Amino acid sequence: MGLQAALRLIYPPQCVNCGERVDSDFGLCGPCWRETGFIAGLVCETCGLPLPGEGEGEGAQCDDCLMLGRPWERGRAAFLYRDVGRKLVLGLKHADRTDLARPAGEWLHRAARPILQAGMLVAPVPLHWRRLFRRRYNQAALVSARLAHLAGLAHCPDLLQRVRPTGSQEGRDRAARFGNLAGAMRVHKRRVALAKGAHVLLVDDVMTSGATLTACAEACLAAGATRVSVAVLARVAKDA
Repeated sequence: MGLQAALRLIYPPQCVNCGERVDSDFGLCGPCWRETGFIAGLVCETCGLPLPGEGEGEGAQCDDCLMLGRPWERGRAAFLYRDVGRKLVLGLKHADRTDLARPAGEWLHRAARPILQAGMLVAPVPLHWRRLFRRRYNQAALVSARLAHLAGLAHCPDLLQRVRPTGSQEGRDRAARFGNLAGAMRVHKRRVALAKGAHVLLVDDVMTSGATLTACAEACLAAGATRVSVAVLARVAKDA
């Protein structure tokens, strides 16, 4: 304990966003916390998007989920994809900020608690092997591993495969996003037995249209999963 106290004096905990001193490791300072856009209150039961109104609103859905009919049952998101939240996601995704996976997993675990169930199989949205080779890690897998550990759930980082490179979704409209992902995902041949009969919790860093999660959920159901739920670190809102 003496050594730990000395190290804290020399290297005090810093905000994971701005570097200001904070009380605990892997935390955010007050201003950064307020600018992260953590989601609370009434949310869409299917994707976690915040909704106007108050209360629990069990079964409430956003317009997109009502219109599209998602292939998964329930979903949650930790924060909106804007301001500090967007910066944190981009740091984890493109700037080798793998240290962010620990707090990100904790934030997502807290957000996903209402939909977590015993026996769930946690699996990340996969990267194509070429992108994984360039990036050296799958940010969704880092976050899903932390969430699964905190929730005491089984984690399968290679449950799904992205069988062809899909390119960036940025700049595509909704129809193009869904078309770009059509047939791009499948359950790994060595994991089919694990998926069969499972309630899969898919984890990703960002949800915009839901095209990627739709492709993953459909692949899980085709392989015999009985149910699918989703949890994403950040949710893009139309006004974001």
